[in-house]
Amino acid sequence: MSRTLALASFHRVSTISNWSVTLATSPRLSPPFFSVQLRRPSLFHLTPISHYTKKLSAVLAMDSSKAGLVKELPVGLDEATEEEYASQSKLLQEFTSISSIDKAWIFKSDSGKGSQAMFSISQPNLLANKKRKFMLSSSISKESINDVNFQWAPFPIEMTGVSLFVPSPSGSKLLVIRNPENESPSQFEIWSSSQLEKEFLIPQSVHGSVYADGWFEGISWNSDESLIAYVAEEPSPSKPSFDDQGYRKGAIKDKECCSWKAQGDWDEEWGECYAGKRQPALFVINVNSGKVQAVKGIAKSLSVGQVVWAPQVEGTEQYLVFVGWSADPRKLGIKYCYNRPCALYAVKAPLYKSEAAEFDLKSMEESTVVNLTQSISSAFFPRFSPDGKFLMFLSAKASVDSGAHSATDSLKRIDWPTGGKLWSSTEIIDVIPIVNCAEDGHLPGLYCSNFLTKPWLSDGCTVILSSYWHSCQVILSVNLISGKVLRISPADSDFSWNVLTLDGDNIIAVCSSPIDVPQIKYGCLVDKATNSTGWCWSNVSSPIFRCSEKVMSLLSSHQFSILQIPVKDVSDCLTKGAAKPFEAIFVSSKKNDETDPLIVLLHGGPHSVSLSSFSKSLAFLFSIGYSLLIVNYRGSLGFGEEALQSLPGKIGSQDVNDVLTAIDYVIEKGLANPSKITVLGGSHGGFLTTHLIGQAPDKFVAVAVRNPVCNLSSMVGITDIPDWCYVESYGSNGKSIYTEAPSAEHLTHLYNKSPISHISKVKAPTLFLLGAQDLRVPVSNGLQYARALKERGVETKVIVFPSDIHAIERPQSDFESSLNIGVWFKKYCK
Repeated sequence: MSRTLALASFHRVSTISNWSVTLATSPRLSPPFFSVQLRRPSLFHLTPISHYTKKLSAVLAMDSSKAGLVKELPVGLDEATEEEYASQSKLLQEFTSISSIDKAWIFKSDSGKGSQAMFSISQPNLLANKKRKFMLSSSISKESINDVNFQWAPFPIEMTGVSLFVPSPSGSKLLVIRNPENESPSQFEIWSSSQLEKEFLIPQSVHGSVYADGWFEGISWNSDESLIAYVAEEPSPSKPSFDDQGYRKGAIKDKECCSWKAQGDWDEEWGECYAGKRQPALFVINVNSGKVQAVKGIAKSLSVGQVVWAPQVEGTEQYLVFVGWSADPRKLGIKYCYNRPCALYAVKAPLYKSEAAEFDLKSMEESTVVNLTQSISSAFFPRFSPDGKFLMFLSAKASVDSGAHSATDSLKRIDWPTGGKLWSSTEIIDVIPIVNCAEDGHLPGLYCSNFLTKPWLSDGCTVILSSYWHSCQVILSVNLISGKVLRISPADSDFSWNVLTLDGDNIIAVCSSPIDVPQIKYGCLVDKATNSTGWCWSNVSSPIFRCSEKVMSLLSSHQFSILQIPVKDVSDCLTKGAAKPFEAIFVSSKKNDETDPLIVLLHGGPHSVSLSSFSKSLAFLFSIGYSLLIVNYRGSLGFGEEALQSLPGKIGSQDVNDVLTAIDYVIEKGLANPSKITVLGGSHGGFLTTHLIGQAPDKFVAVAVRNPVCNLSSMVGITDIPDWCYVESYGSNGKSIYTEAPSAEHLTHLYNKSPISHISKVKAPTLFLLGAQDLRVPVSNGLQYARALKERGVETKVIVFPSDIHAIERPQSDFESSLNIGVWFKKYCK
């Protein structure tokens, strides 16, 4: 009986004389379990126990047959929400299945006419809970500027188990890397156009997984395609060993019986996304022999990445150029954090010599590592010009110097020495400086999240790159000699454009909008001689982004615009850039009748930006009956350095006021119903969201947050970026006062800057979506706030994803997040 009492959850009551019998079905166990609650009748001692036992048995037998008809609902659902789950999930699956292009490469055809494009594509695999990766190729023929034809392969080829693939400079070879599972070796494959030519297995004793994260990641073929430099995890360090006699000198095998390996010293990691990853180190593999050598001379305190081969100068040593991040005094979270000091270094590459057609490693002494950029605090994404005369790179000096995790970039170059002699005092030339406050219509600054491996036009000095320009992403051409910058994607387009690869002097790009799935574009320079008459962009028919007729119909029934929102209190602005209007992207139905409920969407960072590009999750939300207000409050990327630096020290006030100003703006324009407003944000967007429902408690009918920053005073001691808490709360001064041991005064200041200081005023029902493995905003931060809301009687729903980190981007988790947000908002916006 006690066991069934413990399992009781859903119940109904039958009365037997003066007894109360509760039948309960467990939501987890089958067949149904029952519990019985007995209320003592006044004459209990006069009636034989057997009398009641027989009656009770009869009732239980009768009701047990009916209990099977009671519908068992999943945890957290009632009948109404279950119907909503069913209908919304079908639509969400249609959006989720849309593919996306990750990378693209161009290869010249053997005939010399036309070219071949190869696209790396990904698509969520919900059942396997990972991304499915595949390749699709296309032949390109160009009769004229306006006549470009793509002939697509009939089917894509799935790349199962592939971590990276990198074509050689000539395009005649393809490197395929398969990272190890458990303690298996890394697998390197060299493919020709027709077959697998070489296959090498690199054991864990040489190195661990090859980095494929887009940041430390670096794979570079040398010019004659005989060597490949790459970044991988250093081998596991030797640890102390013990057996039944105590400490055991010397190394033991991993699986040797009657002994064990101790933990050894703790090795600090680079935070979010790098849990369990060992130090990134530099290696070179010989393509012919498969021999691997670690590059010598690099300090153990230096984490390396983004390696490229320096130009080969006959009669001189060959060098590798890489980015290095120092671990002194400690490793802070590096994902999305451009404020970590870094520099470009050059080091001699391991030497190989040929003897009797056999390639052997030549022993080499530890070489000196030269810091090429010691005069500045940040240098990354190195790219050599085709003629090898100069080295281009990006710098986040504004971010490092201010402490903001991301800020306005600058583009720089170094003239590479022709004699091969390197100096640390090499002059660094500014190509695109930091833009503090641009005039209308002019470049607002450089905000570049990546470079192409080969970004050069045929003149050898012009690069093509993508950058944020207010709420859009645009394509720029930059002359590295003159410094001339041109916006070459259409200036009258509110779409976002992203360059994929170059086909000679032509560009393959994608463009999209919140209501338009991505479209491949082919760009041709109209007059190469003047480079001033503009670019012609052609639409490319592609099978990649196909979606259902239902999705296309829903998208075509909506419209979007980019709103200019005037700053409410210009007198409070300390700089001209901070007083300029900020922007918001507004998506709504084309119908002219009653306005839809509004979802206010807030990006994280705070130094990030919401772009006017296609998002499957946001398209799903407006397709189920909402307007979207996507706010790029001051502090966002893409609007100049003054506007960005106006926010640190004012979080929880300036950003909150900007969002409220944007909401009032669309209400005054008649675009939103003030009685049906919801708000959604993650990370710092969750910080903003929870601030809003505390500071403006009557404005919102429902809320959803993903891994929100709710309490800075508790977060500062457990996050991988404690310096962020200081810089955003105190301003740039926070960089100098940041400490691992906050004072009581600091903790009070951080608490007062936090949403939790306003929690007593919150009324809006709140949905929490939390990643249990989050190192950036650890799950305890959101749980503390959610529990405090429950204490105060605010309706609260919490979903924790056990294996997810800060982004909550694993396919099933992302799907469940979007679905729960849609159902939660529908519940309060009927």
